[in-house]
Amino acid sequence: MRVYMRKSLLQIPSPSEEACSVDEEEAFLKDPEQIQDELPQPFRMISKLINTLIDDAWSTIQNRAQIKLAQQLKKQSPVLEATGQIQISGKTNCLASSDDGEYVFAGVSKGLCVFSALTNLAVSAWEEEDVEVTSLCVTCLGGQVYLIATVDDMGIARLLVYFSNFITLIKVINEPEDVSRRNLCTKFELSRGGDFAGVMLEGNGESWLEVYRFPKDSWLRELELAQTTSQKQQTADSQDGVLTETVPHISSVGDLKLSPSVIIMKIKPPKSISGTSLKSQFEVLQKTEDGNVIGSGQNHMISSRQWEEQETIFQSVYKKYLDTIESMKTEDKPCEGTFDFLLPGGLLPVFGEVKGPTGVPIAISLWWSGNHDLLKYLLVRPTKDKNDKTEVEPKPDVVWPNARPILCSAVSRCTKYIALGLTEGLLTVWDAYLGLPLSVLSIPRDSDIRHVQFMEPHTVNKDNVTCSTFQVSPKTQVLVSCKDGASHVVVSVRGRDTTVTRLTERSEDQSSLPSAIQSIPFQPNLVLFMSRNGTIALMDSTDGALICNFGLPASHALATPWDPVFLLDPERQSLFIRGDKKLFPDELLEGKVAASSLFIFNFNQFSFMESYRDTQTSVQAAKHPGTWEERCELYLQDRLQSLGYRNKAMAECWNQLQQHAASVRQRQEKHLNRTAVTQRSQIQSTRVKQGAKACIKVIQ
Repeated sequence: MRVYMRKSLLQIPSPSEEACSVDEEEAFLKDPEQIQDELPQPFRMISKLINTLIDDAWSTIQNRAQIKLAQQLKKQSPVLEATGQIQISGKTNCLASSDDGEYVFAGVSKGLCVFSALTNLAVSAWEEEDVEVTSLCVTCLGGQVYLIATVDDMGIARLLVYFSNFITLIKVINEPEDVSRRNLCTKFELSRGGDFAGVMLEGNGESWLEVYRFPKDSWLRELELAQTTSQKQQTADSQDGVLTETVPHISSVGDLKLSPSVIIMKIKPPKSISGTSLKSQFEVLQKTEDGNVIGSGQNHMISSRQWEEQETIFQSVYKKYLDTIESMKTEDKPCEGTFDFLLPGGLLPVFGEVKGPTGVPIAISLWWSGNHDLLKYLLVRPTKDKNDKTEVEPKPDVVWPNARPILCSAVSRCTKYIALGLTEGLLTVWDAYLGLPLSVLSIPRDSDIRHVQFMEPHTVNKDNVTCSTFQVSPKTQVLVSCKDGASHVVVSVRGRDTTVTRLTERSEDQSSLPSAIQSIPFQPNLVLFMSRNGTIALMDSTDGALICNFGLPASHALATPWDPVFLLDPERQSLFIRGDKKLFPDELLEGKVAASSLFIFNFNQFSFMESYRDTQTSVQAAKHPGTWEERCELYLQDRLQSLGYRNKAMAECWNQLQQHAASVRQRQEKHLNRTAVTQRSQIQSTRVKQGAKACIKVIQ
C-alpha cells in the first residue's frame, strides 16, 4: 500500500507590514480621539466573536418573528369583498365627495363625471378634449349648488359649478395667452362654503400663492335666475308643442354669466435674509411699522460685512459636512407652499377683532418648503382697515417660528389645532386659539415625518358647517407616518403627559412600504393602510391590531398602488377604491389600456363595525365662542383644569434647578479646593527654592 509523504513540513509565514490588518497589537492605541481604547489581543478577538454571534442570533430572531407575524395575519385577518361597483369609461385620476354626501365627483381622462352616492349611477358629465383632471376639490355653495376646483395634467386650473344636473365652466384661472410663458398650477383648493380659494402657481423659476374671494351670494342669485329663465323657456316651448327634456337645466355655457371673482392677495415666498443698511434700533422699529409682527427675521441690524464674515467662518468650520450636502443636492426647484383656511377664534388681538359669519374663514395659514416659519394672513381686515387699499403682496399678520424646517402640516376641522411635522422626527401641536404649543415631542425614529393627520370625528351642524367640541380638557389625536414606513398615534391632553402608540414598525422591504395612511373620519379609532404591494388593510389605532383586509375581485388589481386613487365618504360611511382590470401579457404588448372601475366598501354592511359603534362616544357640536367673554371663559376653564399638571411641572422644574445649583456648587468647591491646593504647593515650592538658594549662598 502506497503512502504519500509530504516532502517538507508546513511553515507559518513570517508577518510583514503589508500583511498587517487593522486588528493588530497596539492598534487600540492609534486613535487618540476615541472615547474608550479597544481591547488588546486576545480579548479583542473574543469580543469580536461574541458580537458576531449576537448579531447573527438577533437577525435570525427578527426573521422568524416577521415570518410568524405574516402567517398570523394570513390566518386571522378576514378579507372583505366590495359591496358595490361603478363602471367608468376612461381612467380615474382623483375622487371627491360633496359635503352633504349626495354626490361623488371623479376626475377622468377627458373631463369630469358626477355619480349619485345613493344609486351609484352617473348623473352628469363635463367633457373636454385633451383635458385630464388630476386634482379635484368640491364644496357646497348652498342648496344643490356645488363649486368644483380642478387641475389638469398640463397645470391648468379651472373653476366649475354643478347645478341642476349640469356642469358649467365658470373660469380658467391661469389660462395662458402664450403657451411658452404659461404659469403652472400645482394646487387649487376651496374653503368650505366656497367663500375663498387658494391657487398655488409656478412660472419662470418662481412660485406664489393667489387668494381669491368669490361673490357667493351673487352667484346663487344668478344661478337661481338662470334656472327660472330656463324653466320659463321650456314651458313656452312645451306649449308650442316642442319636445323638451325631463330635467330642466341651463342650455349652454354661453348662457351663464356670473359675477367676476376678486383676487385679494398674492403671496410670494419670503426673501432670504441678508445684510442690512439699518444702523439703529429706531430705524428697525420703523421698518416693522406697528411692531406686532415679530419673528420673520427680515428686519435686523446685521451688516453685510458681518454677514459675510460669519458665512466665511461657517463655511470653513463645517466644510466637510457642506461638501457632502452639496453632493446630495438635486436641481433647484421653486418653493412649494402649503396653505389652510382658518375659522374665527382665538385670544390673539389680531384675530379677536375680526368678525364674520359662522363657518366663513377669516385667515389663511401658509408655510414654504425649507422654511421654519408658519405665516398667517387675514382674509377679512378689521373695520379700521376698510378704507385702506388692499395689499396685493401683504405682510404676514402673525409669524410662528419653529426650531427646524417644516415638512408637513395638518389643521383640525375646527382649525383650533395645527400640527407641524419638522425635520429629524420632531412633531409640534399648536393650540391656535391660545397661541401656545399643546405638545412638542420627538418621534422615536431616525426618519423624517412624511404625513400628519388629526384623528377626530366628523361632525356638522344643521347649517352643514364643520364644528368641533370645545371641551374644557381638549384631547387631540394625531396620526404620524414616517418615510421609513413606521407610523404612530400621538395623544395630547392639556394637563397630562403626551403618549405615543406605535402602529407599524419600520419596513426594510421597499414593496411593503405604505403608500397611503389615513384615519377613518366616521370612526377615528380605525386607520386605513395601503401598501405598495397592493394590500389594503384596516387597523385599530388603540393597540395596532389588524382588523381586516379589503380585497378586490380576482379579475382586478389596485390601480397605481404607489399612488392609489381612493375616497372615504364620511356621510355615507363608504370607501371608494379604483381598481384596474388585469391584462394578459399579449394585451400588454399590444398597448391595450386596462378598464377601470370604482369598488365600494360600505362600512354599514360590515359586522365588525357594531363593536366600534357601541364604544364610540357621542359627539355634539358646541356653540362657537365668538365673543371675548366666551373666549376668556374658555381660557380660564382650561387653565383651571390644568392646574394640577402645571403645579407638578413647576415642582419638577424647581427640583431640577436645585439639583443643577447643587452640582454647580460642588464643581465650584472642587475647583476652589484644587486652586487652593495648587497655590499651597506653589508657595511651598517657592519657599523650597528660596531656601535652596540661601543654602547655596551660605556654602559659597
